Amino acid sequence: MELQEALVSRRTVFRFKPEPVPRDVLEKVFSYGIWAPNHHTTEPWRFVVLGKETKETLGRRYGEIQMGKAPDHVDDENRATLGERGYAKFMSKPTIVAVSCLQDGDEQTQREDYAATCCAMQNVQLAAWEAGIGMQWSTGPISLEEPTYQLLGIDSAKEYIIGFFYMGYPEEIPECGRKPIDEVMRWSD
Repeated sequence: MELQEALVSRRTVFRFKPEPVPRDVLEKVFSYGIWAPNHHTTEPWRFVVLGKETKETLGRRYGEIQMGKAPDHVDDENRATLGERGYAKFMSKPTIVAVSCLQDGDEQTQREDYAATCCAMQNVQLAAWEAGIGMQWSTGPISLEEPTYQLLGIDSAKEYIIGFFYMGYPEEIPECGRKPIDEVMRWSD
């Protein structure tokens, strides 16, 4: 796949076939992330591949979060159904990788390192797409909670979880469009 083709054909994938991404493929795909540009070659990105027990624990927590989002008027039975659906949604992701960024130095360095890690994430997404792997970059409450940091062995005083990559072989690939470049680009005098 040519780079330009990957750039315009890549899509966020929400539904996956059940088989996980093999370890050797994961290592290869993520190896492209470390080539992202980063100021002063700080290499701030970190990746944690969730094992079965960790995924199970976070899946249960994800279900609890979904239950907590229900309005007060929702009864216990329907609240439980929301929790079960949340758990099933999280567990339906064959492979999950947490992506974090070291938080070292002053505010400007941290901003640059966050941006570099996001660039690494884009590299990974493009390499994965070329390998036939779909991804969803997910954020939200579960990525902000201290128990998540502890479960993943991440010191929240030194690293920031940017999000999770839900990964797998696509069950379906959504359609997508973008605004024309002239709607988002300005030329200054």
